Amino acid sequence: MRAGRGGAGNAEGIPPGTHGLGMTGNSTSGIGGIGLPRRALLAASAALAAPRPASAQGAWPEKPVRIIVPFPPGQAADILTRVIADELSKRWPQRVVVENRGGGAGAPALEAAARAAPDGTTLVAGTSGTLGVNPSVLPNLPYDAERDFAFIGNVAVLPLLLVANPAAPWRTAPQVVAAAKQRPGAIDLATAGPATSQHMSAELFSHRTGARFNMVHYRGSGPAMADLLAGTVPLMFDSVTSALPQIQAGKAIPIAVTTPQRAPQLPQVPTIAEAVAPGYAAYGWTGLCGPAGLPEPILRKVNADLNAILRDPAIQSRFIELGGTVAPGTPEDFAGFVRREIAQWREVARIANVRLEG
Repeated sequence: MRAGRGGAGNAEGIPPGTHGLGMTGNSTSGIGGIGLPRRALLAASAALAAPRPASAQGAWPEKPVRIIVPFPPGQAADILTRVIADELSKRWPQRVVVENRGGGAGAPALEAAARAAPDGTTLVAGTSGTLGVNPSVLPNLPYDAERDFAFIGNVAVLPLLLVANPAAPWRTAPQVVAAAKQRPGAIDLATAGPATSQHMSAELFSHRTGARFNMVHYRGSGPAMADLLAGTVPLMFDSVTSALPQIQAGKAIPIAVTTPQRAPQLPQVPTIAEAVAPGYAAYGWTGLCGPAGLPEPILRKVNADLNAILRDPAIQSRFIELGGTVAPGTPEDFAGFVRREIAQWREVARIANVRLEG
């Protein structure tokens, strides 16, 4: 294993420069410049001043809701969460804002959410890294991923894939596996950094196929992709979002995707499961959680509204454009999914001896 070059990058998801979304909240248009009749203005003022019906008073939420995102702006979890926050703001009597708290592999952000009052006004974007991987690779994690959160629902699954430099001699996953078995540990395979979704997916691929690679870790997908395009490394595990422009330009060759089903962005590319390792499944994901003890009515309401948003065809198309697919479901579905993810990555971390210090 060796370290790759490069500065800070996007370890799990959408590369900087693609986040053209505005800040969350209700955007209202003023009436300046439109000559409304005075009678209409008086009627509107009276309507606004009238008392609300009793059923509308005290409706949750009674104050703004914040969703903590454990990464800087521009990463996949941030962009997808902002889409959800904007849509929830349209449905709720209070606005929903996104608060970015990057650093520390997302642990400080998850700790802050776990310690927040369980009244529904603080939610958090729980991800494949912060909930699925961190419990197995970070010593002294300041939160319990299974006990400290109320699991509201998954938001999106982000497919990853194995890509090759066009000059590399492989075009299929069986060819890659055969070559690695002929020269164990001799073929470089780039990742976005140790313990990222890309790295853990690569380790799972190695374990399930019996093919050993020399893992080359970079500080984000950007520097790793730059070296793949330059031919410095022949193979890379990356997100579909990050790799898609290079694939479309013919600068990178898609070998196989990591999800159980083929990615809608690359329907012609087989899955690792169908090509070489039945049952293989790995992906990035982001979901919505609250602090443990979140009242059941609030949990169910947020889940219902979240699922309604995710089932909107316009939102589904938007997520596909952003490199993900929607993942609606029940709180029980999401809780079980997180437990399975923790168990899978715990085993991979043990086998591959993956640990993060600090």
